[in-house]
Amino acid sequence: MNKPWILGLTGGIGSGKSAVAAHFTELGVHLVDADQAARWVVEPGRPALAKIAEHFGSEVLQADGQLDRAALRQRIFENADERRWLESLLHPLIGQEISQYLASAESPYAILVSPLLVESGQHRLTQRVLLVDAPEIAQVQRTMLRDKVPEAQVQAILKVQASREERLKHAHDVLLNDRDLNWLRAEVERLHNFYLTLRGGQP
Repeated sequence: MNKPWILGLTGGIGSGKSAVAAHFTELGVHLVDADQAARWVVEPGRPALAKIAEHFGSEVLQADGQLDRAALRQRIFENADERRWLESLLHPLIGQEISQYLASAESPYAILVSPLLVESGQHRLTQRVLLVDAPEIAQVQRTMLRDKVPEAQVQAILKVQASREERLKHAHDVLLNDRDLNWLRAEVERLHNFYLTLRGGQP
């Protein structure tokens, strides 16, 4: 059994990344979500949570011992040094978690889904990058609809994510999600068939 090669799947908020990821899963591709890995590493009983509580104090914990994400977010958004401290603690742990899950994949290739694939350096764990792209106006409308948030909040999120130019620079494949879901699923199937022909992510 050859070790699966790793495809990085990324895209800005509201680009349709989740719909693309879901269809790859239906096609039998092993998939790891970096956001889920980020949640796993701070679960109660894991060393990272103890270090976070020690550093920031018990006000970042909920009564049941879970991490209070909103309280923590507040602390790190106001203070770049604290954000860097947290990232230097969590990024290596998230990387280990992701690597372990990818290593157990049994499909010919496996997918790492990460909205911050480029920004976090996680693209270095992958052999190939698929960017789900969408016109910015569509991203804003989809996100406002999905998350019931005002436009200004979506624009603020877009500002901290990598620019389209930056993502396009890292992408080997680009899926422009500007049509309907059936078309999107057909594109995923076309890419899947192509990926099955690759060795180590290269033609």
